[in-house]
Amino acid sequence: MYPDDLQYTGEHEWVRTPGEHEGAVRIGITDYAQDALGDIVYVSLPQLGEIVDAGTTCGELESTKSVSDIYAPVSGEVVARNDTLDATPELVNNDPYGGGWLFEVVPADRDQLGDLMDAPAYIASLES
Repeated sequence: MYPDDLQYTGEHEWVRTPGEHEGAVRIGITDYAQDALGDIVYVSLPQLGEIVDAGTTCGELESTKSVSDIYAPVSGEVVARNDTLDATPELVNNDPYGGGWLFEVVPADRDQLGDLMDAPAYIASLES
């Protein structure tokens, strides 16, 4: 349910290193987050070239239950976004670690990745 090859944030985002683009990391939301949100009906992602700051809001997920912010796990430039979600936002629910990814960022400071949790630490945070 929480792949060991990913890193996690307390806001329930995951980070995959490397992303598809050179120097980038891929970002999505965890299975826990998509389950808590319910059926996702709309996704708002940061724009290509946008500079995001770690821990700040950079998008939104709208579900049948509520609207939830997407937080940037690291600071850097957005170099890819999953535009497939415009037509099929349910991919976030159906495949949160695959086709439901959100965007990619080239980190301004790769040391920020060291601040993220591994899978066991993330699972422990859910249980506390």
